[in-house]
Amino acid sequence: MIVHLKPNIPAAKIDELAVANQAIRFHDGTRDVLVLPSKIQTLPESLKPVADESFATKTDIQLASKEYSSHKRSITIGDVTIGGDSMNTMMIAGPCSVESREQVDQVAQLIKELNIKTFRAGCFKPRTSPYTFQGLGEEGLKILADARDKYSFNIITEVKDSSHVDLVIEYADIIQIGAKAMYDHSIGKRCGQTKKPVLLKRGFGTTLQEFVQAAEFILSGGNPNVMLCERGIRTFETQTRFTLDLCGVAFLKEYTNLPVIVDPSHAMGYRYGVADLTRAAIAMGVDGLLVETHPTPEKAKSDASQQLNLDEFRKMYGTLQPIAQAIGHKLI
Repeated sequence: MIVHLKPNIPAAKIDELAVANQAIRFHDGTRDVLVLPSKIQTLPESLKPVADESFATKTDIQLASKEYSSHKRSITIGDVTIGGDSMNTMMIAGPCSVESREQVDQVAQLIKELNIKTFRAGCFKPRTSPYTFQGLGEEGLKILADARDKYSFNIITEVKDSSHVDLVIEYADIIQIGAKAMYDHSIGKRCGQTKKPVLLKRGFGTTLQEFVQAAEFILSGGNPNVMLCERGIRTFETQTRFTLDLCGVAFLKEYTNLPVIVDPSHAMGYRYGVADLTRAAIAMGVDGLLVETHPTPEKAKSDASQQLNLDEFRKMYGTLQPIAQAIGHKLI
């Protein structure tokens, strides 16, 4: 249950009520809010004198639920807005990893040419093997920041673990929590303390319920700017890296109030299928796409097989706007 409190209640009283009702307390920019376990369906007697309004939900998908707010949240990053009434689909493009200034600059020139507003690249890489490229760390963040200054786009990069979450928050315009870090509640809670947008990726063995509940850790910290990213789940199939769950995307659009992003690159795992999956996602009216591109994918230090080269990306991008226009969206 979500409870909006009346104004001018002393902080000490709110804390007391939160403890007594096993509730999380935060301020949403307008009012103080208590979030109780969803099993509570009737407003407790102790809260009736201080409650302005209350909302009961069926599960612990609460703040993200359309039962709480039927209107999709609007998120603004720089001069880009998604969600709300915008009908925008944001393209997020760039290499899997920051490898060098020259590599980032080559991709950045293409992103600028296509008037794409958001550039992605990883600096801390949560690799499956300890013997593979782990990222450039803070040096990579500095390279991204310099590219942002030069080309005037937003940058998104990933938090691998809690040891560098503050560093990523400092540098990035959008904080990415990857599939392997989705369950790290220390990252989620820290990201809840900032107002910077957070892109939360679905774990590859995660149910939709678990996925959105992970977002609740961020939302209940007071950060309303959360995007859900479908990036493929692990199934019995072995011919693709993962299986892109567009059924899950339809669920998230129908039952949550958060913008939905699709990452076809990680789902497919092979560049030959990325363009088709991107077009399918556009046709679903998603709020954003994350597609990897690299000057020389065959030489990439991570995820070489799934990254489009610059010409392939340019060609694919040219096919997307007509699909977006056909459903009343604008690709930005």
